Amino acid sequence: PSKARQIQPPSTEVRADASLVSEIQRMQQDIARRRRKRLVLLFARLFVFVLIPTIIAGWYFYRVATPVYATYTEFVIQSADQKGGGGLGGLFAGTGLASSQDSNTVQGYLQSREAMLRLEADLGFRKHFQNPDIDPLQRLEADASLEATYDVYQRFVLISHDPTEGLIRLEVMAMDPQTSEAWAKQLIKYAEEQVDQLTQRMRVSQMADAQTSYDDAQVKLAESQRRLIEMQQSFNVLSSDTEVSLITAQIADLEKQLTQEKLSLDQMESNSNPNQARMDPVKRRIATLEEEIASRRALMTEGSAGSNSLAEIQGELLIAEAAVKVRMTIMAQGLQTMELARIEAGRQVRYLSVSVSPTPPDEPAYPKAFENTMVTLLIMLGIYLMISMTAAILREQVSS
Repeated sequence: PSKARQIQPPSTEVRADASLVSEIQRMQQDIARRRRKRLVLLFARLFVFVLIPTIIAGWYFYRVATPVYATYTEFVIQSADQKGGGGLGGLFAGTGLASSQDSNTVQGYLQSREAMLRLEADLGFRKHFQNPDIDPLQRLEADASLEATYDVYQRFVLISHDPTEGLIRLEVMAMDPQTSEAWAKQLIKYAEEQVDQLTQRMRVSQMADAQTSYDDAQVKLAESQRRLIEMQQSFNVLSSDTEVSLITAQIADLEKQLTQEKLSLDQMESNSNPNQARMDPVKRRIATLEEEIASRRALMTEGSAGSNSLAEIQGELLIAEAAVKVRMTIMAQGLQTMELARIEAGRQVRYLSVSVSPTPPDEPAYPKAFENTMVTLLIMLGIYLMISMTAAILREQVSS
């Protein structure tokens, strides 16, 4: 009986504790197994959706992608008149703001389809990218359309403009350094032609107007001079002032002779017994002188039969001479206007100043294999996270 009392059966509490511990261990093992499974699935998804695309991209950038060579150049558009005028316009003269519009125009032209077509016609832009040695992702098809070629042009010809300095930066890429350099030089040539055309129409118009005005003034002056010469030939008078001076001198000489004859006659008549035979010739000379003086005076104010008076001739000649002087003044003003137009046209000239000349590179600039591979990794990882988060949110919404 004492031994029976010493042997006790296992307690139910002990069995319950052991069962609880066993259940906890089983749950922990199940949770760990699920975690391992999820981690394996996570790594599998990362491997499939992130690592494999990254490996493929890295293989392409390191092994398949054709090296691209880039030629860099910088230039600025300047005007012949750097000082500018007064006022607000002169405040910005010589700065990038003064040529910002011209720079934007040139930038837009170099990025246009017209520039691409000219480059295609001159140096074979499309043919260069149809080379079978180029990798398939960068190669143009043999029957590539204009839009496909223009997309390649936009990717391989990069242009930027700094409005504060007026500086235009040009990056031209090709599959070999010599081609990229040739394209850059050709695009600079196109830019120079475009810059020259910016103000050419205005300059030509100004010069044409000034030249037309000057030529018209020359023709009118020649007509006035011809009319003056015809009048001088018609009147047989070279200068009305000379004729008036000549007739005035003749009248003065005749007046002097008339005075002397009158004095001689008065002296003869003062005698108590004048000699009539000596007086008659003196009287006839006096009468002749008076008639001559009257006729000379009449020439100045009265015209003879079939001829005009000297006063009329002088008036017409003075009008013709005044017209000639006016035409000469107008021609001088036209010449001055033409010179001013030429100076202004010279000030409006735009020219392209290259600060960094195109130089062929000795190493390819693209592709940047490591950087592009890392960018691919980040992009694929971002896409995966976005899809995962979206799927988790949708599952939560469905379960709730």
